Amino acid sequence: MTVAIINYGMGNTFSVKQTIEKMGYKVFISNNPDELKKANKIILPGVGSFKKAMDNLNSGGWTEALTKLIIQDKIPMLGICLGMQLLAKSSNEVSKTKGLSFIDGNVIRLDEMGCKNRLPHVGWNDVKIKKSPIVDGIEQNSDFYFVHSYAYKSLDEELIIGTTNYDIEIISIIKKRNIVGAQFHPEKSSSSGKKLLKNFLEIS
Repeated sequence: MTVAIINYGMGNTFSVKQTIEKMGYKVFISNNPDELKKANKIILPGVGSFKKAMDNLNSGGWTEALTKLIIQDKIPMLGICLGMQLLAKSSNEVSKTKGLSFIDGNVIRLDEMGCKNRLPHVGWNDVKIKKSPIVDGIEQNSDFYFVHSYAYKSLDEELIIGTTNYDIEIISIIKKRNIVGAQFHPEKSSSSGKKLLKNFLEIS
């Protein structure tokens, strides 16, 4: 099995790669959409601006390639932090921006959902999980490391695997067929994060 991490100019590719390598898996950083054809699993990491990220994905040919590989060919994909948000139909960060539209949901700022806590939401927070292969072996209310100010406003309940309380309920793990999203950084989340990554990599 070979894992591709997409390098579209939005950060944290090397920390994800290092974590997966230490777990014993073959992984490479993909700098070109054509390289994704070599991968059995694809990871879309990211930190920063939704609009800038989508501009980079669109201009770099990633959006077209991912739509074919993920939606048509059903290659498993994991979106991390901003990468999870990019799976959505849109985000209102800066201005309304169209996302990859792999998940039927919209991303908005936490305070617009009623959150009165300090933003960004930074640090360790527990995740309440539902039964799913992606969280097998992870204890209920395990802690994960978050850095974000935006999240999915709402989703079909069947797609929500994990939620986190930060004054409001935040959708923190999602799964739709071959697509998984984690609002936190599993590569920075100790044993629980590594277990989620392992589950994603091992699920056929």
